[in-house]
Amino acid sequence: MPAYNAEKTLRQTYDDLPHDIVNRVILVDDGSRDATIQVARDLGIQAFAHNRNYGYGANQKTCYREALRSGAGIIVMVHPDYQYDPTLLPQIIAPIERGQADVVLGSRLLGGQPMKGGMPWWKYVSNRFLTGCENKVFRLNLAEYHTGYRAYTREALESVNLETNSDNFIFDQEIMAQFVEVGARIAEVPVPTRYFPQASSASFIQSSIYGLSILWLLFRYLLHRSGIRRSRQFQSLRRRYESMVHA
Repeated sequence: MPAYNAEKTLRQTYDDLPHDIVNRVILVDDGSRDATIQVARDLGIQAFAHNRNYGYGANQKTCYREALRSGAGIIVMVHPDYQYDPTLLPQIIAPIERGQADVVLGSRLLGGQPMKGGMPWWKYVSNRFLTGCENKVFRLNLAEYHTGYRAYTREALESVNLETNSDNFIFDQEIMAQFVEVGARIAEVPVPTRYFPQASSASFIQSSIYGLSILWLLFRYLLHRSGIRRSRQFQSLRRRYESMVHA
């Protein structure tokens, strides 16, 4: 759980997790101004606290480092703001358990009506536009890339260079570009959309900056894939390790 000012919704998110199949819950508090870290510790969650607000991407980096260090085989990210339904975790990890996927995205746009769930129209339109651009560049056909409900295999996370990614919101799309480059199998599972005052949501300006950052990322990825300008960010750590072993 990458957390920031989630005091009011953390307990509800945690209580709704299917604890019969979840072995460990890890929360990273990114410099919250409320009692998020105390609530997490009261619930018995393994909690880590950044000494200041480093950003959403930096929060995820710490989450994944600690999850891998704990020996996790499947790592699920769910926001503690209760925007995504924690009870759907078994469905999120099912494609991985069946051996059909390395990465699973909980899609709000897969067979649903997200605006009826409260998604602003301008977010819906921008989501569709950016997803179309990403599908074209990544040569995929996904319904959505911009979800905060995701599951990864340990091997998938260990194959990409997380530390080269941004500390900001663009991290989510940078890691997707990395997964595409290493050939990870990506699946989607439909999830409902929930917008309410306590749920975190980027402003119009933040969303605009995020959208422009995605277009810049896609341009950089195209340069890398074409060989015009290769980037260490998109190179597989597994392939690099194997080349060192066989050198």
